[in-house]
Amino acid sequence: MLKKVFSVALAATVLWSCQNQEEEIEVANEMVYAKDVHSYAQPNTTAVEHLDLELDVDFVEKVLFGKATWTLSENHGETVVFDTYDINIIAVTAEGKALSFTLGDKDEILGQPLTINIPAKAKQITIQYNTNPGARALQWLDPEQTGGKKSPFLFTQSQAILARTWLPCQDSPGVRYTYNAEVSVPVGMLALMSASNPQEKSTDGKYHFDMEIPIPSYLMALSVGDISFKAVSDRTGVYAEQDMLEKSAWEFAEMEDMIVEAEALYGPYIWGRYDVLVLPPSFPFGGMENPRLTFATPTVVVGDRSQTSLIAHELAHSWSGNLVTNATWGDFWLNEGFTVYFEMRIMEAVYGRDYSEMTASISHQDMVKDLTAMMADEAPKTALKMKTDVENPDDGVSAVAYDKGYNFLRLCEETVGRERWDAWLKNYFTENKFTSMDTERFLEQLQGDLLTPDEASQIGLDIWIYGTGIPENSPVPQSPRFAVVDSLRGLIEKGATPDFSAVTDNWSTFEWVYFIRGIKNPTPELLLTLDNAYQFSASPNAEIMAAWMQPTIRNNYTANDFKNHVDIFLVNIGRRKFLTPTYQAMIESNQKDWALTIYAKARPNYHAVSRETMDALLEFVPEEG
Repeated sequence: MLKKVFSVALAATVLWSCQNQEEEIEVANEMVYAKDVHSYAQPNTTAVEHLDLELDVDFVEKVLFGKATWTLSENHGETVVFDTYDINIIAVTAEGKALSFTLGDKDEILGQPLTINIPAKAKQITIQYNTNPGARALQWLDPEQTGGKKSPFLFTQSQAILARTWLPCQDSPGVRYTYNAEVSVPVGMLALMSASNPQEKSTDGKYHFDMEIPIPSYLMALSVGDISFKAVSDRTGVYAEQDMLEKSAWEFAEMEDMIVEAEALYGPYIWGRYDVLVLPPSFPFGGMENPRLTFATPTVVVGDRSQTSLIAHELAHSWSGNLVTNATWGDFWLNEGFTVYFEMRIMEAVYGRDYSEMTASISHQDMVKDLTAMMADEAPKTALKMKTDVENPDDGVSAVAYDKGYNFLRLCEETVGRERWDAWLKNYFTENKFTSMDTERFLEQLQGDLLTPDEASQIGLDIWIYGTGIPENSPVPQSPRFAVVDSLRGLIEKGATPDFSAVTDNWSTFEWVYFIRGIKNPTPELLLTLDNAYQFSASPNAEIMAAWMQPTIRNNYTANDFKNHVDIFLVNIGRRKFLTPTYQAMIESNQKDWALTIYAKARPNYHAVSRETMDALLEFVPEEG
């Protein structure tokens, strides 16, 4: 038995299974939760411990009808406060008796607080509600927007603070709870959650889910569609629409190898199964680390397994994020910086150092490009510790948390040596599991248990954590495989024939992206020569196409039906990583009218997360209704 007093955790005793053995985690009753400016909840007064959820999924009205029964902390106060956003509260009860409640004023970012008066002896309260058809976490896809073209599709995206748009909850990363769910969907469709999952469709459209390990609300996930399953190993598998199933299973065949290597580095994988759901292309991110069920974009299914670093990344979240979680969104880098670092280590273990250094080099490029641009007018946002106030925490999804965070942790490793670093990091995950971590407590542990004063000074902790821009001692990854790319690109730019198939036939997506990014003088003539040689404009690989659109759009390139290919790409793919730089290139090259023409068609296909970013970028005002 491991007994701990957690600074931000559940007041509960949780049983969970780890490699066929049950281990008891006892968590103390008296907790101190971090102040979270992005949540109305007051868990220091009354926290939640467990959720029993009933959902009826209505594809006709595009709403969820729900009943959420929350088990409250034992020594609760006179009220409990939940976060909501455009949720219709029908009734609130305890032991069958109606309770009084109030909905506060609406904030455009935070939504509304739901404050419920609770009897002194009440252990549970039940909230009946329904969502709004425009709920920002929910994307309802019509049949024609799916691969099969016959059935509709639903998926959620709860991170960072969108769980409150489909579930009244204490929507803070510092509040954890277990849950069970009963979900009813149309017959012939499969429902999946961030929990134990079925592998076949039920005959009556009813599904039961259990998550016995406590998780925060941003890891609540639901998807419903004409989905099939294929096992990859005894504890891994792939869910997808039928047209993507075999391709996805082949692409992600090395998931088990990744888990084995991850466990060897930083301890047991405690979540039981690790499955991946490949979503339709409107999914706004590369992946989402929902426990037991990673959501993934189909844009990583490219046929050469070169984008499986995304799977390594989401798997790594099973330790950094899902196991040890950022206390608030101001500490987001603790989730993502650690995860990028862990991702690189998994990739190195499975594919070798030469391969992982390509990924690290791309990460370094992204950091330099994005932080250099941000320093012009958003310098404060380049600090790892974010000053959030009440800004939208989605603003933190940038190269700062991911790439600057990774490079800081890589510098720590290089300073103390891998052996010492790995021992400390493994202990970090073990000792802090099921807790929420803030930046200051992390620094205390780092300096107290690992770094000598000289090492801390050599790294420059305050400069990295609270300073802006890229510190001078940032590591610069070196990839031997990219050196070959540099050499070949240089020959082409000097006029050599671009037919180097003996070399390029074995290139991964990373090498092609690096090749395109490094073109120094992208004249229309050079772009045409490269396009004719390598068919970039018609590439089915979204990573390559996204990189290619940067120099071509800025040069008003039109050959090889390029503009039509851009149109098709932007209408059909909703991954924000690709959309933002592409529309930005159009704006910067005085082609905003073209951008707006495409966006008017594409916008209905995008998730709310992507729509909000593109609306602001393009200064697009949607028509009401």
